[in-house]
Amino acid sequence: MPIPDPTRSVSVSLVAVPAVSAAILYSLNEMFNCVGIVWESMTGQRSDVCSMTPRIVARTTDPVTASFDINILPSHSFDEEHGSDVVIVSNLDMKDLVAPVGRWKEETKWIRDQYERGAIVCSVCTGSVLLAEAGLLDKHEATTHWSAAGIFREFYPDVLLKPDRILVPTGLEHRIVTSGGPSSWTDLALYLIARFCGEEEARRIAKIFLIGDRSEGQLPFAAMVRPKQHSDAVIAQSQIWIADNYAFANPVSRMARQSGLADRTFKRRFEKATGYAPLDYVQSLRIEEAKQMLETTSDAIEEIAINVGYEEPSSFRRLFKRITGITPQKYRVRFQTVASGVR
Repeated sequence: MPIPDPTRSVSVSLVAVPAVSAAILYSLNEMFNCVGIVWESMTGQRSDVCSMTPRIVARTTDPVTASFDINILPSHSFDEEHGSDVVIVSNLDMKDLVAPVGRWKEETKWIRDQYERGAIVCSVCTGSVLLAEAGLLDKHEATTHWSAAGIFREFYPDVLLKPDRILVPTGLEHRIVTSGGPSSWTDLALYLIARFCGEEEARRIAKIFLIGDRSEGQLPFAAMVRPKQHSDAVIAQSQIWIADNYAFANPVSRMARQSGLADRTFKRRFEKATGYAPLDYVQSLRIEEAKQMLETTSDAIEEIAINVGYEEPSSFRRLFKRITGITPQKYRVRFQTVASGVR
């Protein structure tokens, strides 16, 4: 399936059926709403990617009783909503899957129709049972929650079940995607964001939501926060200059000299205007650029250190770990794989 034009939004239909997980459905809704918007508001860095527009759809717009008796209010009915780029069925309460055959007739008809129109059809956890009931998984590999494997053996033996897998794209142009346990909704969401909006945006969303290994705290996910808005024209010019010249030796002294201000006056005005001490600002820019290189290239860490302004790789490694909480190599492994999808 071709990547949609970045000037338009990707339509994501989240299917609400009785006994679906409200927590996962609304989590998907929130994450997709953040695409292309939140990173820029947090950091000031432009995010020129297409946005995603999630909608909760159901037979009607009447409330749907989800698991644990939580009411979900659909925004669109099947009769209203057409032309989805993505359709997602969230996980279903296992006790309601004992006799799945013949259930969800309206839902399965609508999902098949969306698939035939070109949509990518996805499931989280036991939502794959509904896709199997729709006949979309026959002769295809798929995954589900490990506890639902018996249901597939009994009712859907033509599905090539891979219950050990977390994410399984399959079918023509990989337009069917199933994911494993309940928490695999994050893997599915990042996969779809990377597919439609690029891996960089998927990494950004992972950092916003702290998706991944959190054993070393929040620092590995943090980014340089947007500097304060200010009206100091001299400092603004310094910020413009350093954005392209952060790798120069003695950058703070150079900025001060170009500003025409005394060193102490420059440092005081810079911190007042931006919220950063000049040296912290430069170091943050350098580390952010190093992160980009670690995420997107195979360049040696020593080479990256030099490219961002550190002649001594050991100094770079110490600073990187102080700011991010982990070594450059660990950072590379973590964020080069965050949007890789198939595991």
